[in-house]
Amino acid sequence: MLKEITIPRFEAGQGEVYQDFPLTYEVAGPRLGTAPLVLVNHALTGNSSVTGEKGWWNELISEAGAISPKHYTILAFNIPGNGYDGRESPRADRFSLKDVAELFLLGLDQLGVKELYAIIGASMGGALTWQMAFLRPQLAKMIFPIACDYRASDWLLTQTLIQRQILANSSDPLRDARIHAMACYRTPQSLNARFTSSRASDGSGSYAVEQWLHYHGDTLKKRFLLSAYGVMTHLTATIGVCTDAKELSSIASDIHLVSIDSDLLFTHDRAQATYEALVSRKANTSFHTIHSIHGHDAFLMEYEQLNRIVQPYFPTPL
Repeated sequence: MLKEITIPRFEAGQGEVYQDFPLTYEVAGPRLGTAPLVLVNHALTGNSSVTGEKGWWNELISEAGAISPKHYTILAFNIPGNGYDGRESPRADRFSLKDVAELFLLGLDQLGVKELYAIIGASMGGALTWQMAFLRPQLAKMIFPIACDYRASDWLLTQTLIQRQILANSSDPLRDARIHAMACYRTPQSLNARFTSSRASDGSGSYAVEQWLHYHGDTLKKRFLLSAYGVMTHLTATIGVCTDAKELSSIASDIHLVSIDSDLLFTHDRAQATYEALVSRKANTSFHTIHSIHGHDAFLMEYEQLNRIVQPYFPTPL
């Protein structure tokens, strides 16, 4: 069930001050304060519904998954402007990802949360996990930045620029932006193995991969707001926790990095470099690899591997 709290005053990084700012969230499992608390940060087209029948990460956060809502309280906020609460942002660039992290921290304060068992997030949600932990180094016992980066790479900035250009110039912006994004979320090997240059079965003469791309574009149009996509694309370009990975060693939490070896968006080599910069300064750091041909989307596909990586840190019963 979607709930709402009000942040009495929030000053964004650009200097704008917001009074009585609404922040929506969901809680699953035991009520707050009665079990170890796990904060889940959603990705670009995600939301606060992370578990349950319609939960987008239910295969990870469920009785059958690595994180049991029976034993852990699950908390997830909606990134302001993602549209899940029915609100649209007045403009895409009003917040940075750091602003969102600060809003979430104020939200935790509002809920009376002083400590977290874990923060976990993937893609932009993983970058948000880095940012929250960096701002409050003692907040969480452990963090899981998955398929992400602490700082936007030039390659990521290239893709977000293309996305913004599509949004600004296309006659069907959300559909077309999603089609381009899918090429970043998967890999040539994944698409080639799946479609083998075959034609669609409907007799249209189009290729099967073209129909698949159109399907994803059309599907997102039905469930996501154009304004929300603009907000989330902007936030992706603002990822910038710090300038050097060594600075992340100030985070007191155990850090468990998870990377995908075929990820074209948040590349594996950068995740490895982050780990190498940290591990000599911070012993409680680990690095895990999801092996997949599917690229960035493997965090939503390779659940056997992801559950195997995460489950040891979430024992049940406690």
